[in-house]
Amino acid sequence: MNGEQDKRSEEEIPGLSDHELNEVIKNLCLSKVEEFILLGYDHVTGKDIWDCVSEKYRKTGMPSLHQVVNDILSLKSTQFMNWMTISMYKGAQF
Repeated sequence: MNGEQDKRSEEEIPGLSDHELNEVIKNLCLSKVEEFILLGYDHVTGKDIWDCVSEKYRKTGMPSLHQVVNDILSLKSTQFMNWMTISMYKGAQF
């Protein structure tokens, strides 16, 4: 009986639409921006955070949501600054 309840509860949980998924990712990136601002990085945007995190998805494709959340929330300021420096050398506009 427990297995039946598990199946029902899994079926009842709706998936996120693309719009909802984008909003979740945007809010996570903005949360990381606030953290970086507290650390003294005043000119960071949510787009910068997403560009940094999503760069590694270009070859492998988009991972599952929990991996994206982990990648955003575990991003360190040193990783971000390294990415930004490399991006400047590649000619990206900030």
